[in-house]
Amino acid sequence: MPFNTALSGIRAANTDLKVTGNNIANASTTGFKNSRAEFGDVYASSLLGSGSNTPGSGVNLQKIRQQFSQGNLNFTENQLDLAINGAGMFILDNAGDKLYGRDGTFGLDKDGYIVNNTGSNLQGFIADDEGNVGGILESLRVNVENQAPNASTEMNISFNLDARETVLDPNVPPDPAAYFDATDPATYNHATSATIYDSLGNPHTLSQYFVKTDDVTNSWNVHVKIDGQDPTAPAGPVALAFDTGGALARVDGVAAGTEFALDYDPGNGATPVAGLAIDFANSTQFGSGFSVEGLTQDGYSTGRLAGIDIDEQGLIFARFTNGEAQTIGQVALASFNNLEALKPVGSTLWAQTADSGELIVGSPGSASFGDIQAGALEESNVDLSEQLVNLIIAQRNFQANSKTIETANQTTQTIINLR
Repeated sequence: MPFNTALSGIRAANTDLKVTGNNIANASTTGFKNSRAEFGDVYASSLLGSGSNTPGSGVNLQKIRQQFSQGNLNFTENQLDLAINGAGMFILDNAGDKLYGRDGTFGLDKDGYIVNNTGSNLQGFIADDEGNVGGILESLRVNVENQAPNASTEMNISFNLDARETVLDPNVPPDPAAYFDATDPATYNHATSATIYDSLGNPHTLSQYFVKTDDVTNSWNVHVKIDGQDPTAPAGPVALAFDTGGALARVDGVAAGTEFALDYDPGNGATPVAGLAIDFANSTQFGSGFSVEGLTQDGYSTGRLAGIDIDEQGLIFARFTNGEAQTIGQVALASFNNLEALKPVGSTLWAQTADSGELIVGSPGSASFGDIQAGALEESNVDLSEQLVNLIIAQRNFQANSKTIETANQTTQTIINLR
């Protein structure tokens, strides 16, 4: 009957209005993906089939298809706002239930876990103490507690000693060490200092004074002071010798040696240091001014969390007030063979279904996965102009099907009124 046919059309137009209205309502929802209603015609059939002249029986809803096209990126000033530029979805853990989405509005909870607005934990790959990222999905967490100090165990310093310098007082031999006085610049040729740290994170100034001892053999003495005091070892200066090409040849008489061990007691309750390695590798004696070419040491004081940086590959770096940085982990992305089959569960999140296929996990920038853009959010992919046109079309279809019912009613009344 035309009533049923028109009624199916009204239901279809109403569904179209609902889908379009939902798209419009979420036009400003971060990470939202618009949908469209898809319909098919209906024909009545019997066991023997239907004839070629059988009229249609109306329309039915076949699928509400989700559109996972890329939305525009809106840049923010929050480093934990994340957007995916390309394919992939964030993986979130909601009390053991894995959910997926493109909304990257993340923050830290009271325990330092990276969570979205509904409290679900962002999943990724955790890094070990050396910064090596693993491959097991876990909840990403930023340690908001103070970073423990690390005592200095080695210092690498490379320098150039001026070959044009001469022995300051040639009348002092055979004991040039007796001539040195750290408080008198006239008794040494060059000096430099660096900061090292004890087991409690207290800084100490390690000073090195270079005294040329022989113009012919290119020999120098290095006098070391810790906070102006002599170390426990070595008991005297360290002897350096350079070859005729200006390269470091010996340290304390050891051919091809580049380092020596330093012992000292901080005297402040920290662990006494035994064997702090001072390495002079790549140091030279050329005919140019004294300069320190490189200086590194592995100690640091206590640090508080100062900020978080996330790069395009999703690697998360924590910066601390002591100048140190630590790799925390890497954001993981998910993909499915059939994204359109994912089930919407609200809060711009989706759940896996049997039709979506198996979960594919990877890191940003690898395979077909897109890059991570920190400090940005992906806007909804809803085109308001298109949706407003769809509203007009759905309204027109609703009115037209209503007119079919009205016309069918008039025809029926005419038939009933026949005498």
